[in-house]
Amino acid sequence: MSKTKKSNIGHYEVLFIVPNRFTEEEAKQVITAVEGVITKNNGEIDYREYWGKKKLAYEIKHNAYGYYALAEFNANKEAVALINQELRLSNDVIRHQIISKHIKSAEEIAKAKVIQEKINARKKEEAKELKEKNEKEENDNKKEKNEKEEIKTDKKSNAKELEQKLEGILNAKDLI
Repeated sequence: MSKTKKSNIGHYEVLFIVPNRFTEEEAKQVITAVEGVITKNNGEIDYREYWGKKKLAYEIKHNAYGYYALAEFNANKEAVALINQELRLSNDVIRHQIISKHIKSAEEIAKAKVIQEKINARKKEEAKELKEKNEKEENDNKKEKNEKEEIKTDKKSNAKELEQKLEGILNAKDLI
């Protein structure tokens, strides 16, 4: 291949939904058939996931539930167009989405990992600061409550002292 011409092969991901009218075993057979469509059109499957039966956000062709499956594959653009057409015409797949997916290099994965570690550390620090702030506020509230109680007890003791003095004055014989 020449240095100026890019390779026509790309990395893609297809997510598709098999209708609920099939049993779990039949749905797995449909998923295998869809993977067969990909390989028939010169696609090479790298990764597959079966997500199982899920409730749909809204009914599609009178189906409230569907079996979700995901597959990553390498293929050229013409093959992707053929795969898309076959899935669109299939009665066994109620929805599908094919997207081009960027393959991350080891360097990109390492950078993403470092960034995620920094984010996690920052979140941990923020949680610690929030906890300290809440503890400080709680301590301040306790101090304030104790001060209010002390003031109440001081007022009560002052009231008792005044009452005793007043009673002493009123009971005094030398007033008259």
